[in-house]
Amino acid sequence: MGQPARGRIDVHHHVLPPQFSARTPSPVPFPEIEARLEGMDGLGIQVAMTSLTPRVFLGYPDDPRGVARACNEYQAGLMEQAPGRFGAFAVLPLPDVDGALGEVAYALDVLRLDGVGLFSSTGHRYPGHPELDPLLEELHRRRAAVFIHPAHCTTPPEWGINAFDGIIEYGFDTTRCIVNLVQSGAFERYPGIRFIFSHGGGAAPYLARRIESHYSGATALLQAQYYDNASLMGAHALRTLQAFVPADQILWGTDIPFIHGDRLGGQIAEWEAYDGLSAAEREGVEFGNARTLFPRLGAPVG
Repeated sequence: MGQPARGRIDVHHHVLPPQFSARTPSPVPFPEIEARLEGMDGLGIQVAMTSLTPRVFLGYPDDPRGVARACNEYQAGLMEQAPGRFGAFAVLPLPDVDGALGEVAYALDVLRLDGVGLFSSTGHRYPGHPELDPLLEELHRRRAAVFIHPAHCTTPPEWGINAFDGIIEYGFDTTRCIVNLVQSGAFERYPGIRFIFSHGGGAAPYLARRIESHYSGATALLQAQYYDNASLMGAHALRTLQAFVPADQILWGTDIPFIHGDRLGGQIAEWEAYDGLSAAEREGVEFGNARTLFPRLGAPVG
C-alpha cells in the first residue's frame, strides 16, 4: 500500500460494502480498497473519513438495523486493513430511534468509529423533529461529531424541471435541515453536538440574513458549525462560505466516488488556485481543522 503524498483529510468520502452493491442504485462503481488507496495517494489524501449515502437503504429497505450494522462493521474493517488511512462516520437505521441508539453505542464504543452520519431528512423527518430528541440528546452527551449528508430526495416530476436531483434538491434539503435545527431549538438544546454540514451547508450561508430575520440568533448558531467544501471549491462559492464562517470551521472533502476523474481533478485545481486563504488557513482546511475534531488521526505525513 502506497504512502500518501500529502496530509489531506477527506471528510466526505463514500463507501459501500460489496454485499450491497447488487441492489443499491448508484451511477458509479465503488472502488475496492487497493484502488481506493491508490486514488487517495494520487490526490494527496492521507485519511478518508468514510460514510454511507441513503442509497444503501433504498436498495435494502427491509432490514435497516442489519444494513446499518453491516455497513459500520465494513467501515471498521477498512480502518483495520489500512491503519492511519481511514476514519468513519457510523450510519444509523433511522427513523428507528431505538435501533439508532443501539447502533450509536455499538459503533462508537465497540467499533470505535469517529462519529455519526445523519441524512438531512429521513422518512419526512428532519433531525430537529421531536421524535429524534432522544438520539440528539445522546449525541450531545457524547459530544459526537455528526456529519450531515443530503437525503436522496427528488423534485416532483409534475413540476417539469427534469434536472438531476443533486443539482437542486440535495443542497436545498440540507438547507431545510439547517433551518429545522434552528427553528426547533435543537442547536441550542444540544450544543455538545459538533455538526459538519456537507457542500458548504447548501444555501444556508447565502440565505443567513433571511433566516435571521425570522429566527433571531440564527446567524450565530450557524456560524458555530462546521462545513465541508465538497463540490464547493470554486472561488465564488468559497468566498461566500469564508465570509460566513472562519477558515478553521471549513473542512476539505471530495464526495468520492460520485465526484471523480476529470470533474474531481478540475475541482481540486480550482481549490489549489484559490487565493483567498493564507498558507496556514489552507493547511487548516486541508487537514488541521479535521485533526482538531479528530485528534486520533495524528500528525500529517509528507
